[in-house]
Amino acid sequence: MRPRHLQSLIAVAAFSCLALAACTAAQTPSASPSASTPASPSMTPSTKPSSTPPAPSRESGAVAPADEPVDVVTGLAAPWSVAFLGDTPLISQRDDGTVLEVTGDETRAIGTVEGVVHAGESGLLGLAVDDQDRLYAYSTGPDGNRIQRYPVTGEPGALALGEPETVVDGLPWASHHDGGRIAFGPDGMLYATVGDAGQGDSAQDVESLAGKILRMTPDGDVPDDNPFGDSLVYSYGHRNPQGLAWAEDGTMFAAEFGQDTWDELNVITPGGNYGWPDVEGIAGREDYLDPVQQWSPEQASPSGIAIAGGTIFLANLRGQVLRAVPVADPTTSTDFYAGAYGRLRAVISAPDGDLWFLTNNTDGRGTPGDGDDRLLSVPVG
Repeated sequence: MRPRHLQSLIAVAAFSCLALAACTAAQTPSASPSASTPASPSMTPSTKPSSTPPAPSRESGAVAPADEPVDVVTGLAAPWSVAFLGDTPLISQRDDGTVLEVTGDETRAIGTVEGVVHAGESGLLGLAVDDQDRLYAYSTGPDGNRIQRYPVTGEPGALALGEPETVVDGLPWASHHDGGRIAFGPDGMLYATVGDAGQGDSAQDVESLAGKILRMTPDGDVPDDNPFGDSLVYSYGHRNPQGLAWAEDGTMFAAEFGQDTWDELNVITPGGNYGWPDVEGIAGREDYLDPVQQWSPEQASPSGIAIAGGTIFLANLRGQVLRAVPVADPTTSTDFYAGAYGRLRAVISAPDGDLWFLTNNTDGRGTPGDGDDRLLSVPVG
């Protein structure tokens, strides 16, 4: 990382993090996002963010994988996300829209998200469970990306999806750059990553939901303390973010796919502008927030992330590694299982404290091996 950026992180160590805090579907995307000068936002955040993300406070308890991973289940078809309903893991399968529950070393379908449109990277993507044990699913429908909420009936081993409620719809979509990760923050709000849908300039337009991280109530309403008034937009200037996680002190991290130069790990602040398409990676410009760490796409392509203890774990697709980044020093990292399991799509901390991660070798871009795709578990310590 450039010395200037390290100096900036130190200089803002005393900065107090701000309180933690649809649109028309995109047209057919161009081959690559535009790199022209972004349009100026038509709204101004109610609180101006710092030009450099605040350094996370020091945490003890950094952990690492403590053994070799073991298979939880195998034979999955393009899995994308894992969420826990109590102690029961639920898995989304991107292409066919199926939600699976894991029972022992087997899976069973609990339902299918209706109307899922799979084209390239679109389909059934992220899952999240709220404190009422309702399942939220981010998927591509006939009119764009959407988030739906489902009651889950029955007992483990015989779960079923009830009728869906639409939380938000009309999110920009394309055959690539669909974002798709959803997660509940420590503030009880639902956060969602939305890609730029191949239209790079829209990431700088805060009246568009493309290229954004959104923040909403569990019912899809705009929280009163969002940074752009009556808007779901929480941060902007993103290309294709797919990882969300919070450290114990509430610091929010996001992982993001770059284009040809740098993939990013960012600290997210409300109202923050992360620069796409004008900049990619660490630029040292006062008008954009720099990532705390960057990697070349062939080394990374980070999708899901999770935080266990004081460590951020990133599941990498092209890089084919599980990467560990200390929250106390997010400028450093350690790689695990390089190439051993192929492409990695998602990672989650299980209720028992183990780390679980999904391979993603059957999505058309990987080379499936015996048993792929698989969900694996490893203890950390």
